[in-house]
Amino acid sequence: MAIEAVIFDCDGTLVDSETLGNEVLVECVGEHGLLLTVEEALTHFTGRKMADCVAELEQRLGKALPADFVPDLRARMARTFRERLRPIDGALSVLQRLRVPYCVASSGPREKIELSLGLTGMLGYFHGRVFSSYEHGSWKPDPGLFLHAAAALGIAPSPCAVVADSPPGLQAGLAAGMIVFAFRQRGAIPGDTADGVRILEDLADLPRIVAASGGS
Repeated sequence: MAIEAVIFDCDGTLVDSETLGNEVLVECVGEHGLLLTVEEALTHFTGRKMADCVAELEQRLGKALPADFVPDLRARMARTFRERLRPIDGALSVLQRLRVPYCVASSGPREKIELSLGLTGMLGYFHGRVFSSYEHGSWKPDPGLFLHAAAALGIAPSPCAVVADSPPGLQAGLAAGMIVFAFRQRGAIPGDTADGVRILEDLADLPRIVAASGGS
């Protein structure tokens, strides 16, 4: 099937933010008595809804986190991103070379998405095509956000390609009936998510794949 549109996840797909964000998470939760490694955090919390992450952290701690935990966490992440965030290798070139409509659909709040894309020089490529779970009330692995994004682009779900790096994003793409690519930076995609998913080891290959499919 020809790929007629591309829906990108943001964190870990366009911007190299997963390790940075989880480093901050580990630091913040450590101040409240829970010791995690960054590897544990990446395994358990990547791609998940923040409220679900907080609920699991509180369960592990055996107590509630303070009301300002999430605002403080997001503020620290923003500071870290301003200092250290980089685009995924090849991401900007991919956006310049794609000849089909594309958008970004992320479980993060709009402020975080736009900060990340702005810091890495990509925000201008997504004018009017940034979709956040917080605005549409649907979090991956539910397919609702991806379906909304496809409708906004004016493309049916089946010829849309989803590019994501986390199991919730991949599951949402499959549930939406889309063509799903697992971006495997550092081989991070677990093997049990592979059914029906195409592996994309180099983001720079995407425009060629889209063109070869018959996408304009």
